[in-house]
Amino acid sequence: MKNDNKLTKFKNYARKLKQDLFVLYLSYKDNRTPWYAKAVAICVVAYAFSPIDLIPDFIPVLGYLDDLILVPLGISLALKLIPPHIIEENRTMAEEMKKNGKPKNWLVGILFILIWILLAVWIGNLIFELTS
Repeated sequence: MKNDNKLTKFKNYARKLKQDLFVLYLSYKDNRTPWYAKAVAICVVAYAFSPIDLIPDFIPVLGYLDDLILVPLGISLALKLIPPHIIEENRTMAEEMKKNGKPKNWLVGILFILIWILLAVWIGNLIFELTS
């Protein structure tokens, strides 16, 4: 029962952090944000808004690794790098933006598809060489 409670708390924490994606989206466009914070925020937002996951959800355990661990860690890191006054100013605009739904980042989605295709070709070549 304790594990279920911890998992529920962790899921709620991850959900709260995901709400900050819109804040990150606006913050990386803000000229006052330091370049290193922009770099982290761009990577996190691009991955989170991608319609395709790097690790598909149908893969047991690993499929949810990005949703439960990687994305929240990235969001948390990016929020720590951005000055607090910028985050607070962007929160109100982010609330309005959330009402319209999250944007899709098809460029990153296409990148993930290419990665999976290259991985499949590589594995296919390995299998072909082993059987030849």
